[in-house]
Amino acid sequence: MGKMSEEIFVRNDAPVRALIVDDSEDDTYLVRAELGRRGLLVDCRRVDCALDMAAALASEDWDIILADHDMPGFDALAALDVLKRSGKDVPFIIHSGQISDRQAVSAMYDGVDDFIAKGDYERLVPVVERELRGLRARRAVRHADSRIEQLAYFDGLSALPNHHLFCSKVADAIQESRERGRPPGGAVLVVDLDRFLRINASFGYEAGNELLRQVGRRLRAGLGPEIVLARLGGDEFGVFVPGASDRSAVEMLARWIVRSFDEPLLKDRVELFLTASVGIAMIPTDGDVVLELLMNAETAIGQVKLSGGNGLRFYERTMNAASAERLSMEADLRHAVERGELLLEYQPVVAAAQLKPVGAEALVRWMHPRLGRLSPDRFIPLADETGLIAEIGAWVLFEATRQARQWIDAGHERARVSVNVSAVQFAQPRLLEVVSEALRASGLPAGSLILEITESSLMTDVESAAGMLRALKNMGVKVAVDDFGTGYSSLSYLKRLPIDIIKIDKSFVRELCDNAEDAAIVRAIIALASSLQLSTIAEGVESAGQAEVLREAGCDCLQGFHFGRPGAAGLIRL
Repeated sequence: MGKMSEEIFVRNDAPVRALIVDDSEDDTYLVRAELGRRGLLVDCRRVDCALDMAAALASEDWDIILADHDMPGFDALAALDVLKRSGKDVPFIIHSGQISDRQAVSAMYDGVDDFIAKGDYERLVPVVERELRGLRARRAVRHADSRIEQLAYFDGLSALPNHHLFCSKVADAIQESRERGRPPGGAVLVVDLDRFLRINASFGYEAGNELLRQVGRRLRAGLGPEIVLARLGGDEFGVFVPGASDRSAVEMLARWIVRSFDEPLLKDRVELFLTASVGIAMIPTDGDVVLELLMNAETAIGQVKLSGGNGLRFYERTMNAASAERLSMEADLRHAVERGELLLEYQPVVAAAQLKPVGAEALVRWMHPRLGRLSPDRFIPLADETGLIAEIGAWVLFEATRQARQWIDAGHERARVSVNVSAVQFAQPRLLEVVSEALRASGLPAGSLILEITESSLMTDVESAAGMLRALKNMGVKVAVDDFGTGYSSLSYLKRLPIDIIKIDKSFVRELCDNAEDAAIVRAIIALASSLQLSTIAEGVESAGQAEVLREAGCDCLQGFHFGRPGAAGLIRL
């Protein structure tokens, strides 16, 4: 934590802002002088009544409060009550000679951080420094909380609401209509940029990112404040028009969106022209569940694309060819395990200190007989929806533990294997039985198996999650929080749930070397994990520079393309 301490906790360039609650001006002067003589620069303000103290807390930020206890009509406990009512997080120290030890202990149970006898400056200085370190650590965590919330609900590229927040707003509007006894109404539009990949291929990804930002600004400027605009991902934007029921008015809006691309976008003074395809799903005609509406709007976009793009279509139920394809894939998935079509690839996880592999993450692939090699995002959601995840998840656990046992038998005694557990799989009590049986069948030590579970899976039902995690811990299995920072906007659950490892999401790592704020967030997460005695693994490490920053910050392990892409087990050189 050396680097972290230097950057977050040390602030010798600024005086400590101290609010002195005391009826003696002389004692206040003496506190400032004595602390300064001992190397602690203090900027003081004295108050001696509840009204003045409340005003001081409301008007300024303070680093610490030193309160005398015995004052006419006002004491330290009354001052503590003023602080509590303000809602401010400021360390509170009683600095008084007029309070008994019993009263002091009782006050500390009530929220006082420490008690120092008046005049004992040799003890006061280290106590103040300790409380300042704690305050700055809490502020760093709150800053990280805020940053994580921004990452969780807003698109980092365009600063627009992201897919998650868009879905929440649509769902909330539908639910509000129902609660008011009105049929839900509105329109969901998906805007897909035509042939956008050619921009990335011709001008590079940064040019593509700049154009996406311009598109977001152009659409936002032309849409009313009541309309929700979001970047859904890639080159897709979502538009939600609450309460819309007039198809002609919605069509007029969609036509404006299409025509808004008639004007060129600029990149380094070069004019670039784009077109867009717009799919429209009406509420409730085309659905009253947000994901269904998005899927139907996407289906409509497919019809626009077949006609060459640069147009719009309303969803129609005859456009359900995609649904037939989905049913066909579901039927194939039901036989994938028995037909031996699933396989595992492994991505190495390296120790940051030695940059040597200490294990690998198992990643499932499906060699579909007709569609070819499919990544998990193509079929795991379908497996979750249909209940097939139980069989597939069991196969992955048995195969991964068997492979890890082979690595250990080959002389790599400390090798570990990580297996992803979906939200649906984690919610099934049978998971414990499957894990236990996989360990027994393979002979793998429980401590060599890491189960990776997303934040959102853990937070769906915290109490049930805690029970499952305790059961896994009792078995000796390690638990990692996957995609840390993207599924929930608070860090408080880290101390509530029995976990072992934090996997820092790649969205934090991507701009680590270029974005000072992201670097500070990563350091704060690593420091927080260290203080909670949790290990850290950084995902998405794609350069030596990122690896070095993470290593210096104290990250335990690294994973990403810089150390190896997912591949066959034999390619992992532990």
